[in-house]
Amino acid sequence: MKYCSTCGHPVEQRIPEGDNRHRYVCASCDTIHYQNPRIVAGTVPVWEGKILLCRRAIEPRYGYWTLPAGFMENAETTVEAAIRETVEEALADVNIEGLYSIIDVPHINQVHMFYRATLKDGQFGAGEESLETQLFELEDIPWDELSFPTVRKTLELFLEDFRKDDFSVHVKDIRRPMPLSSEKY
Repeated sequence: MKYCSTCGHPVEQRIPEGDNRHRYVCASCDTIHYQNPRIVAGTVPVWEGKILLCRRAIEPRYGYWTLPAGFMENAETTVEAAIRETVEEALADVNIEGLYSIIDVPHINQVHMFYRATLKDGQFGAGEESLETQLFELEDIPWDELSFPTVRKTLELFLEDFRKDDFSVHVKDIRRPMPLSSEKY
């Protein structure tokens, strides 16, 4: 960030009084510009014991399989965002069964939230951000072609819970491994 969105003057990074982190602060009007994590919301859509996945038609991870999910918009709830993303990416209407996983990804300033969901009528297709969509038997999930660690972790948890027939909410984090002393980020 270079300029204040309130007055247009240059900003500087400093720790504001009473705070404990560097923030962008306007040198002219003293507006503090907070930067907070972005929320990704999506679903684990199921139909007759199969999971619906989307093959990404966009970067990052073009061509890899993912759960339907994306960034939450202003003025919507996480449930609304998850449903919207499922419609946009998989052309699928779903019933939300409940919150399933919350995965913090602090090194990229994101929180990923997935809801268990059931397709309303078994219908789906490929939206603009998907090359294709497919229902996968649990044993046929393309593990080597999954898009993101949060998708993998959510699917691993789902398989465990499915086998136990006991679903609960999972709160996890995925952190970037610490570099060796001679490496830099």
